[in-house]
Amino acid sequence: MFDREKWGEVFESIGKNKLRAVLTGVSVFTGIFMLIMLLGMGRGLRNGFEHGYRNNAKNVINLRGGMTMRPWKGMPPNRRITLTNRDLEAIRRSVPGIQYSSGEYWLWRGNSVLNFKEKYGNYTIQGIEPDYWHVETQVMLAGRYINGPDQVEGRKVIVIADDARDKLFGKSDPLHEWIQVNGVPFEVVGVYKFESNQGQNQRSRVFIPLSTAQRVFGAYTDLDEIYLTLGDATVEESILIADRIRSLIAGRHNFDPGDLRAVWIENQLENYVKFAGIFGAINAFIWIMGIGTIIAGIMGVSNIMLIVVKERTREIGIRKAIGATPASVTGQVMMEALVITALAGYGGLLLGIGTLESIATLLPGGPMFRDPEVNVGIAVQALVLLIVTGTLAGLIPARHAARIRPIEALRDE
Repeated sequence: MFDREKWGEVFESIGKNKLRAVLTGVSVFTGIFMLIMLLGMGRGLRNGFEHGYRNNAKNVINLRGGMTMRPWKGMPPNRRITLTNRDLEAIRRSVPGIQYSSGEYWLWRGNSVLNFKEKYGNYTIQGIEPDYWHVETQVMLAGRYINGPDQVEGRKVIVIADDARDKLFGKSDPLHEWIQVNGVPFEVVGVYKFESNQGQNQRSRVFIPLSTAQRVFGAYTDLDEIYLTLGDATVEESILIADRIRSLIAGRHNFDPGDLRAVWIENQLENYVKFAGIFGAINAFIWIMGIGTIIAGIMGVSNIMLIVVKERTREIGIRKAIGATPASVTGQVMMEALVITALAGYGGLLLGIGTLESIATLLPGGPMFRDPEVNVGIAVQALVLLIVTGTLAGLIPARHAARIRPIEALRDE
């Protein structure tokens, strides 16, 4: 295997037939390149999906009011169902398996102006409870998040993002400054890091206590949405909890529990598992396509090497006549195939990784596609695949060469 003379003969043979060697390696080069690109693109899709969940709890049920579509017990259809604080309390008391919960009220109906002195900005104002932190964890840059006393006492405090801080305060420290929220003064108690999922033009949300939002802005006890985390519940358990919540709300608001539009319930754990399964299937499909392309390359290399053996029949016969063993002949043919496939495959590997790096640099990360990459483990697997394919590509031609009888080879023209 490490005989210098054999390696010299291999490279001499390749050097004399450069065009043939290049054409032989193209199929392997293309196969590895396509495999790396497909795996990288698949990983980019998965990164985009996972980035959307980076701060969010996955085991979450959220519900919001809708409109009835069916008559029920003398009640007409097309009734608006509005969730309230009492619905949230009933869920907390009656539905087991809930770990954290928070009501939510949005001020986004044209009433979302913040200003500090002469500077103004439009932001989505979100009234939440302290447990909302466990639903969507924010990275705090300064100060604190909404806490229990804020909610209980209905304090006029606000948590803003760094983009709002930069626009309204510039380089000044915003903590404990008072800003106007639709003309009502609120004290800034925290600043969090805002990461947009929808491009650079998206603006952040600001958070105020739910009780304050309801009292100050006329929502009374209405809620736009309810968020519930389920701890370690399985998908099956989360589905049962969602059904129990729907039945509870249906009883409280007098609508058909089978009317799915009366209350919209989203089981994020179920959705996450479904998407994860889809990406698993995509990844399996990518491997099948990539390996299929490589197998096609192997067949191409094997066929070319059969032609090489045919062209060198007389040479092989002479070598065997002067004492070359079948193992020696087999080794040389397999080494030549291995060198061609390894060099071509390594080139495809490098080009694939380089292309993915270029794409990652040129394309900004978005909610659907982000940071296409191939990890070290995949690269090692591809390298092992190269060695195996190189060996297999030369196996059939090598066995054919080993079976050549010297007397018949010397007669070959």
